[in-house]
Amino acid sequence: MMQDEHIPQEDLVLYAMQAMRSHELAAVRVHLDRCAECRQALAEVNGDLALLAVSVDPKPLPEGARERSIARMTSEPSQAAGAGSSVIGIDSKRPARHAAVWIGWLAAAASLLFAFSQEQKVRSLNEQLAQQQQAAAQQAEANARAKQVLDVLTAPTANRVLLTAAKAKPEPSGRAVYLAESGGLVFQASDLAQLAQDKAYELWVIPANGQAPIAAGTFRPDAAGSASVLMPPLPKGVPAKAFGVTIEKAEGSATPTTPIILVGAVPASGE
Repeated sequence: MMQDEHIPQEDLVLYAMQAMRSHELAAVRVHLDRCAECRQALAEVNGDLALLAVSVDPKPLPEGARERSIARMTSEPSQAAGAGSSVIGIDSKRPARHAAVWIGWLAAAASLLFAFSQEQKVRSLNEQLAQQQQAAAQQAEANARAKQVLDVLTAPTANRVLLTAAKAKPEPSGRAVYLAESGGLVFQASDLAQLAQDKAYELWVIPANGQAPIAAGTFRPDAAGSASVLMPPLPKGVPAKAFGVTIEKAEGSATPTTPIILVGAVPASGE
């Protein structure tokens, strides 16, 4: 074997598959020890064979490899003249790979990559579908709850209760009924605070014509905080804009003293 010669492609395949006679294997090993280019070619062959092993469909060997393997294993070993002789054929140039073989292997690899890509897409679509289903379930739950709230609010038999602070002191309030043409006035108050002996509440009529407030009488609440003023002497024909209650001296005052404890405006309709 000449040092500038290289092992043919099909022989490298046979060597990688251990399909040579023992003396041929030994000769190839000797050549590989000193030829980096053939070692590189052998590495590529081993990689291709590994890819072939995991492919779905079997791929054919390079042309001539099967026939060469059968012929070598069935033939009688040649008797070489020297101890380092070799019976394998060595070409002056390394032949190119057969395109059909490598295209088949690349097709198998492409099929694997395509299958993996499709699996990733299916997984992504399944995740998106699960998210959409979860969102739809949450929306359906929210819709059902909203309908329940609406049913309660619109039910004619529902109880409607106003809640206030427990044990809170009631706020004082008053109600006046006034007839301007006769000067008749009926006033009732509740939940008024108790006053000192020298103090009293005083009711005022605030005229609509902008005149000064008119005193309508003083009063003191009973133990329950209730009080009333009935038909105090008032001028006739004075339309009222509002009514107010202040705290004054026991004998009353000519003008209101702030703060105003209770105040209420006359409705525009006069009611």
